[in-house]
Amino acid sequence: MHFPERTITLKDGRTCVLRPNGPDLADQMLEYLKKTSGETEFLIRNEDEVNESREEIAAFLGRGLENPYNIAMAAIVDGKLAGVGRVFGIGGQRKLQHRCSLAIALYKEFWGLGIGSALINYLVELAKNVGWEQMDLEVVAENEQAQVLYKKCGFIETGRRHNAMRFDDGTYHDEILMYLDLKG
Repeated sequence: MHFPERTITLKDGRTCVLRPNGPDLADQMLEYLKKTSGETEFLIRNEDEVNESREEIAAFLGRGLENPYNIAMAAIVDGKLAGVGRVFGIGGQRKLQHRCSLAIALYKEFWGLGIGSALINYLVELAKNVGWEQMDLEVVAENEQAQVLYKKCGFIETGRRHNAMRFDDGTYHDEILMYLDLKG
């Protein structure tokens, strides 16, 4: 989906541009996917599972720009990709069309600067414009920092998925299910 850029001021005084994540960012996205997957256990994939080529990522991002039910946002600080956020429909069936899902991640060096809140708030605004009524997300139970952020942005815990993830060390981790009512 195409949407207007938005510039925010970070807690350290720098500016961050929130813009559509397009094919022009494919090289940075490839690096981002690999590095962020290695910086935290809380993302869905491991660093060695990032196998897409630059061309595949560029094509995926290009298709996303043309899809009105896919909101892919990049956060750019000093010309560098700092993080991404994405909102996408849960399903095409009429019974699910009111719901969307949120996913965000940032490079660790950009944590705590206000980018996460800004990404979520802008994504929520755009999701309402699409017509979605509910936004869902899942977060690893031990990821307390993310849970604080989501609650600050209005998300409510609704349940838990037991042993939803198994880390490489063999440990199992629950996911917390959260949602935000977009109708209000």
